[in-house]
Amino acid sequence: MLTHRSNTAFLLSGILLWLGIRFFYPVSAFFLLIPVLVWLALAVTGSFSVRWNYHLQARHENPASEHIALTFDDGPTPYTAEVLDLLKEHGQKATFFLIGRQVEKYPELVKRMLTEGHTVGNHTYSHARNTGFMNVRQMEEEIRAADRAIRAVISRKVKFYRPPYGVTNPSVKKAVQYTGHTVMGWSIRSLDTVIRQEEKILDRIFRRLKPGRVILLHDTSERSVNVLRELLDKLGEKALRSVSLDELFTIEAYEEI
Repeated sequence: MLTHRSNTAFLLSGILLWLGIRFFYPVSAFFLLIPVLVWLALAVTGSFSVRWNYHLQARHENPASEHIALTFDDGPTPYTAEVLDLLKEHGQKATFFLIGRQVEKYPELVKRMLTEGHTVGNHTYSHARNTGFMNVRQMEEEIRAADRAIRAVISRKVKFYRPPYGVTNPSVKKAVQYTGHTVMGWSIRSLDTVIRQEEKILDRIFRRLKPGRVILLHDTSERSVNVLRELLDKLGEKALRSVSLDELFTIEAYEEI
């Protein structure tokens, strides 16, 4: 699998090869651009796709499981109550990756998540647009601040962390190492915050749906709620059960404090 380390090794090999050839032949520096541009393209793509495991290891699916996992990012919001109502109606469980400052606004919704058997995780404190450009100290504080906000409500330290926008880099890697979180990705990205047509979102999910997969949704809009309503109906027809990520991967979601 391509990682930051293997990509950098490729770059260094390309540079050494160019230097070796140049020692014997007058090779233009233009050819040195080839490994540099390839390295840069792979580095950018890997940094913006947590599924690549380019900078760090994340969990994306469990092919050995007969279940799936519905996950929701960016809450809680006023739409979260509708999401919880639908999950309760269909007897399905999910994992919610919470933004710290949203937790402070809607603590009762977070308490309800746990009361109804769902799992919660860390999605940074502010979900800032410049997350990918923060240094290690800033990134670590974003994660720890979200932990504190969640802990103040549920009296537990969450273990799961999902990077905003799926962006990872060396700073995120080091910050997560310092905080001790388990990074959670996904295997099906619904794009429910980007695609306008609910039918297209559902089709995107169903074309990729199989046991063991982790579905990324959001509890931030009426469109996402409508998509979830249809999705839950289809899951019932297919006899597929959604479980929390700790059940899907058989790992602990919290540390007692």
